[in-house]
Amino acid sequence: MVYLQKSPQCSNASATATISGKKVAPLGRWVRPKLFRGPPCISLSSERQSPRSVTPPAAPTMSTPSGSGEADGAAPTASTFYDVYGPDAKPDVVFKEATSDSTLNLQDVQGLVTWVIGEGILPSWVFIKNKPLIPKVILLYVPGLDAALYMSQSCLLSSLKELCGNPKPVLASSCIPDERHTIDALLTCRVKRKRNAQTSNHSHESVGGKISSLDELKDVPFPVKYYTLSAKDLEDNGYPSSLPGFVFTVPAPSGSSPHEILALDCEMCVTAAGFELTRVTLVDIKGEVVLDKLVKPANPITDYNTRFSGITAEMLSDVTTTLQEIQEEFVGLVYKETILVGHSLENDLMALQISHDLVIDTAVLYKYNRGPRCKIALRVLANKYLSREIQNTGSGHDSAEDAKAALDLALLKIKYGPDFGSPPSFSRRKLASVLHESGKKCSLIDDVGVLDRYSDASCNSIAVFSDDDALSRSMKEVKNDKISFVWTQFSGLISYLLKRAQDPEKLKSCVAEAIALKTCDRKTARKRAKDQTCPELKEILSELDKKIRKLYDTLPENAMFIICTGHGDTPLVQRLKKMLNHGEETSESRQNIVEALEDLQAQAEVALCFCCVKH
Repeated sequence: MVYLQKSPQCSNASATATISGKKVAPLGRWVRPKLFRGPPCISLSSERQSPRSVTPPAAPTMSTPSGSGEADGAAPTASTFYDVYGPDAKPDVVFKEATSDSTLNLQDVQGLVTWVIGEGILPSWVFIKNKPLIPKVILLYVPGLDAALYMSQSCLLSSLKELCGNPKPVLASSCIPDERHTIDALLTCRVKRKRNAQTSNHSHESVGGKISSLDELKDVPFPVKYYTLSAKDLEDNGYPSSLPGFVFTVPAPSGSSPHEILALDCEMCVTAAGFELTRVTLVDIKGEVVLDKLVKPANPITDYNTRFSGITAEMLSDVTTTLQEIQEEFVGLVYKETILVGHSLENDLMALQISHDLVIDTAVLYKYNRGPRCKIALRVLANKYLSREIQNTGSGHDSAEDAKAALDLALLKIKYGPDFGSPPSFSRRKLASVLHESGKKCSLIDDVGVLDRYSDASCNSIAVFSDDDALSRSMKEVKNDKISFVWTQFSGLISYLLKRAQDPEKLKSCVAEAIALKTCDRKTARKRAKDQTCPELKEILSELDKKIRKLYDTLPENAMFIICTGHGDTPLVQRLKKMLNHGEETSESRQNIVEALEDLQAQAEVALCFCCVKH
């Protein structure tokens, strides 16, 4: 286990990593040892280890007082409990002593919310003193702030320590965290599946063909766009993006009614240039074929691949439709707003030479237990979940049949939830829905994409477009006595990191700095990590600190304030991976970039959780 330690003096802070009591690389050079797994356990040595740094007593068991004046069945309020705990009683957060193998993950942070104001499970890592006195919880998400950045720039973020004490380290959602996956871990709950819930042991009727619009899928666990691939998912699964000669789907014309969802399947033959498109099929939500055309490859065919494609020489003998012609027809049906469904669609879009980023991929949706690189065949999924035999005629695949099967499999996930097809013990639900069932009302304050995925009819959904907007709306919502949970996000830091990763000169500077930190001594590394931070980033961190302070000052007494960072500079990590994968030319050697990437990735994996109660 790795421990990062920092002295309380900001100006003379020294950060070192220790493994089993032995000093290793300084913070600026820290990488996770290859012999160890899991994130570091951060121990920030100071006069205030946490809101309470003592080992807590066992939580008292206490029933809800009777005769409180509450109506039968009404949820008790914080004021109900004051006569039990005493007029001077206050709730508080007590972090339990960390063990050598204790690591938090994002679900632990979300579990704290459901424990405090819902019907969750007692967390093992923290004790909440006088829990019933907490009227509401505010969860602030600050992506981009990892442990290393916080420790090197803690002077600019003084409010965090002053208000919340030292943070707890949190394991990011994956080795290369994705912002959508991080938010998903915080705003969804794993709950025990009911006995009569749909499980992987049942086959189901086709959902497609029985509805004419996505609006007819009512009371679904999550909205349809929840199941679309994130930018990182698209990249990890080889989806084409910004390749020469590729066509991009465009926004639908104003006043038009584009298809909400279409299923795609293509067939390819082998030519002198490799695999080329020979058939393209689109199917709508009603199961009707919208487009089904054969395409003449630009190069001579060397193998019709009939056993898989179903294409024969006779079928293509009179075909004159070119790839460019089918592209024009395709982008007239599939607009940027259209959700495209299919099985391993990266292959189909590559053959079409079209780039589209709103995709539901059933090969990703139905995960294989051998890991993400292994994918279950469409015919296996269709047989298991649709009781349908496909691709068994002996004369090749039927693209219309395959498209319909992929669409029906996607609609089953949408209808029954993301855990349909997985072991039956647990399922995921929106945090807002779970809290609503406990009689708690929520306010989600974020961009439209987050609200579309995680809000429901029971909560206040407030769309914002800047951190200033998020702050002002949050300050208003936390004063609402009817609201028990407020979620918001300050995205200024991660937006800056995204822009920096796309700037060639700034990217070059970041890489050079990461390489330099590996070669200098510990004292120099600490100084560089602190002094080399650019004025723009310092200003962003300073503004972030001011916003956190303003939000805290607005909180009502006894409100719980949780700040979770989720992950660090993932835009830089993902940009370097892309650079290596595509063999881009750089002034640095490939080996130096690989080593720098290891350090940066390990650093980005260590998220932080701050927690306090307003007094």
